[in-house]
Amino acid sequence: MAQLLLTLIGDDREGLVASLSQAVLAHGGNWQESQMARLGGKFAGIALVDLPDAKANAFTAAVGALDGLDVTVTPAGEDVGAVGLPVTLHLVGNDHTGIVSEVTTALASRAISIDEMHTFTRPAPMGDTMLFEAVAQVRLPKSVELEGLRDALESIADELMVDLEVDETLED
Repeated sequence: MAQLLLTLIGDDREGLVASLSQAVLAHGGNWQESQMARLGGKFAGIALVDLPDAKANAFTAAVGALDGLDVTVTPAGEDVGAVGLPVTLHLVGNDHTGIVSEVTTALASRAISIDEMHTFTRPAPMGDTMLFEAVAQVRLPKSVELEGLRDALESIADELMVDLEVDETLED
């Protein structure tokens, strides 16, 4: 079986995921995982599919011809599994440039891997400002203590004037 990672983007409209899933099914494939969203008037996503090796080329051609959807097909890499202590970060504050850069740079400097991150803006409950919110699932290597991470991120949160929570994640 070939395991393929699909990245896709197109003008948002009904039926995009249906046409992609029908192509997977028509080539004997199985949809494994995906994350998709509408952003900036576009529909974007990633999906992991399994399908017979012999049908990988025909599948790639079929999804490349889907109307209104740009799809890139890449062989998936080896999944080495999640390593490290799972931690959830939740940040909220007035929206301004540099928030994501500051936080992700702090994580990278400590060799912390981001498994998943969602960011969005929303109107503040009072006033004419926008709030920026981020939720990230990260993995701490053995060399990083949870309390040390909290301390480092709290100093960044103070500089950025945002609220930041760091909690251990319960795994299934």
